[in-house]
Amino acid sequence: MKILIVDDDEQILQLVAIHLQREGYKVIQAQNGIEALHMIEDDFPDLAVVDVMMPEMDGFTLTKELRALEIPVLLLTAKGELADKEKGFLAGSDDYVVKPFEPKELLFRIQAILRRYDKSVDPLLHIGSLTINQQSYEVQAGKKTLLLPLKEFELLSVLASRVNHVFTREFLIDRVWGMDYEGDDQTLNVHIKRLREKFRPIAPDIVITTIRSVGYKLEVQE
Repeated sequence: MKILIVDDDEQILQLVAIHLQREGYKVIQAQNGIEALHMIEDDFPDLAVVDVMMPEMDGFTLTKELRALEIPVLLLTAKGELADKEKGFLAGSDDYVVKPFEPKELLFRIQAILRRYDKSVDPLLHIGSLTINQQSYEVQAGKKTLLLPLKEFELLSVLASRVNHVFTREFLIDRVWGMDYEGDDQTLNVHIKRLREKFRPIAPDIVITTIRSVGYKLEVQE
């Protein structure tokens, strides 16, 4: 799971990041709403922890933008007034934590939100002629069912999560192989080639396009 933290207070950013990383979450950080929106273009989070009081774009406005992208949001604020809580929920936030907070409480609330969304997420991803089952790790093309190697399946799932979106090579390597991966780009190239070879004869409408010097995108052709 990847969590975005947005707060203009460097100490809060570090505190929250440390506790989340200890629990095994991947963390990305931004110090204002505009920076956060730029970051998620290439680094899509599973949940966002957002401070209310920030320069340039406040947390309520950012929450509306994130919820439009179906990203769950937990708001952080130093204010505990009912009016602020109401404004946060009207903006689409899933929960609300008042500063100062206990890190354990924040973790519990994050886990509760993620569980809530896991129950509502459809494990079946329908892309063109493909059906990707994210529970059984099977891919169906027409009447043919494929069991892909894990990394190929994860790579396909990331590309298919946002059709026509260009994913950078760095993002794909980070998401599939992890931030500590020490190999080279050739591994990614080989996995892309294998996916193309497997789907070309059975799902010709599924095309993985190379964007020179940037990365790849998955397209569905008529």
